Amino acid sequence: MQNKESAVKIVEALKALYPAAECSLSYEGEPWKLLVMAILSAQCTDRRVNIVSEELFEKYPTPKALAESDLAELERIVMPCGLYKTKAKNIRAACAILVEKYDSMPPDNMDELLLLPGVGRKIANLILGDIYKQPAIVTDTHCIRISRRLGLTTPEDKTPYAVEKRLSALIEPAEQSDFCHRLVLFGREYCTARAPRCHECPLYTLCERNL
Repeated sequence: MQNKESAVKIVEALKALYPAAECSLSYEGEPWKLLVMAILSAQCTDRRVNIVSEELFEKYPTPKALAESDLAELERIVMPCGLYKTKAKNIRAACAILVEKYDSMPPDNMDELLLLPGVGRKIANLILGDIYKQPAIVTDTHCIRISRRLGLTTPEDKTPYAVEKRLSALIEPAEQSDFCHRLVLFGREYCTARAPRCHECPLYTLCERNL
């Protein structure tokens, strides 16, 4: 397994490769939109969520509008993202809470975020990292797969929470959120799930599979 020194080299290599570590969800700088889109992204690609969200936010431009939306119409709009009945219900309920308790902003701490319908640690960390610039590891499929291949985690880290804890100990707090965004970009371009481009990879010499 990689140590902290190796982790720093990996972080720096990814930073050089992807300087603008942007979130793949196009939430236009509006925190509540990121929350809604993150709920939609479960078992769905970011690309599809971005497309669906165009109609969604045009029809419902505020959290209050979503909280008061017709459930059947909301289900119709989000249907392409899958699990649409659960997602529509959670989005309405979460937006109602935002309006009632938080002045339409997602809360700024893990405990309160986890009380929102449809929000687990992955989404909570995304909000904390992107919106509130707090240390946060977003353990999506790219993060779990690539951190294992690079040797940043071990086979014993079998759950997203175990991966989160391992990476939190290795990656400097100020780098964590951007590191996770860069892993997504790296996973799409080089370290793909089925056919990773190992011999073209800029991180080849740092990867534990090749050491």
